[in-house]
Amino acid sequence: MGRVEGKVAFVTGAGRGQGRSHAVRLAEEGADIIAVDICKDFETVGYKMSGPDDLKETVRLVEELGRRIVAVQADVRDAAQLRDALERGVAELGRLDIVVAQAGIAPLRGEPPLQAWSDVVDVNLIGTINAIQAAIPHLGEGASIIATGSAAALMNHGIVQTPGSNPGGAGYAYTKRALSAYVHELAINLAPLKIRANVVHPTNCNTPMLQSEPMYRSFRPDLENPTREDAEPAFYVQQAMPVPHIEPREVSETVLYLASDDSRFVTGMQMRVDAGGYLKWHDYHV
Repeated sequence: MGRVEGKVAFVTGAGRGQGRSHAVRLAEEGADIIAVDICKDFETVGYKMSGPDDLKETVRLVEELGRRIVAVQADVRDAAQLRDALERGVAELGRLDIVVAQAGIAPLRGEPPLQAWSDVVDVNLIGTINAIQAAIPHLGEGASIIATGSAAALMNHGIVQTPGSNPGGAGYAYTKRALSAYVHELAINLAPLKIRANVVHPTNCNTPMLQSEPMYRSFRPDLENPTREDAEPAFYVQQAMPVPHIEPREVSETVLYLASDDSRFVTGMQMRVDAGGYLKWHDYHV
């Protein structure tokens, strides 16, 4: 018996990266999957998003494990699309037990700047809320909601030296803080129903979001055209442990724990998978 045997998980941003990793890891442990991804690029985001073939590969990987999967191209900014995807998935798979609100973008220094702000708020914050709220009517006792935050949400950002210089980047950190507060309040209100809600905060994660020109520029602003080789030594600054980044699978292990009955009394947590990055920014406090 797998740790989530017989359960059904709804995963957004499942086309690749962390979303695919979470879907596959849950399938390995017995879950069937409802997978959604927008499968198209954003003009304000300086790296390519997943495409239809990526989502098909997620389907292949899940089916290869002997699990069922319903995959739908859907935009988390559109609540109606998510409701439709869930209705289709629940009709085919019979239930819903796990929500993994993973979909997110990082439009660092995206142009036009205020469109970058709007895009990141719409996807990372409103999209997370849309996914969770579309799922709530299908959830019962023992269900688990997991949202993806970021180590960026937990940093002390300090004084803003140049207000308005990077709305896309500022918006990324803001959305991760805001969704964390949303899930905290949600957990309070779902606790009497024995439904859990938690946030996972990864540090640098080895996905196309990290391995992208905008991210390299963010870590090496001293260079005009930094490469991965230029940026990687700077990646270490984020973590207390001497690593440049973590792998998606390492986040998936925490997602699996929170999805499983092993964590049946764990709710309202801000779970850090950050190689000690939080420790570099904060003293001990309760």
